[in-house]
Amino acid sequence: MAEATIHVKWKDTPDEHDYPAAADYLELLGEPKVVRAVIEELRTAEIAHKKAKDILRASHLELAPASNPYVRRDLAKIMAGKALSPILMVRGDFRKGVPAQIADGYHRVCAIHYTDENIEIPVKIAALP
Repeated sequence: MAEATIHVKWKDTPDEHDYPAAADYLELLGEPKVVRAVIEELRTAEIAHKKAKDILRASHLELAPASNPYVRRDLAKIMAGKALSPILMVRGDFRKGVPAQIADGYHRVCAIHYTDENIEIPVKIAALP
């Protein structure tokens, strides 16, 4: 018997509030001028598709527990068929051992990983200037 697959719905573009949320996080890691440039690049970046497991590996982040309230909320959205916002990321540099940064959407990535780690997630990726 074939295993049932869960179809995850995605919005075509990130929610507008995702950009200031990404900037708030990135301001902990870089200067405001750099953060502004990265956010502008994220706004114009094309959507790519990457697997949940690869996003977590590239960012060197641990999978948040399924009991995390934000992961649970996103899992509930998936099960209810509600569309999720694409992820915002900053590209890392493996030559220097610099991990990628999930600027916005960490809990969505974790929820997708629990659903199926091979699901392709729409992601906008910016490089550091």
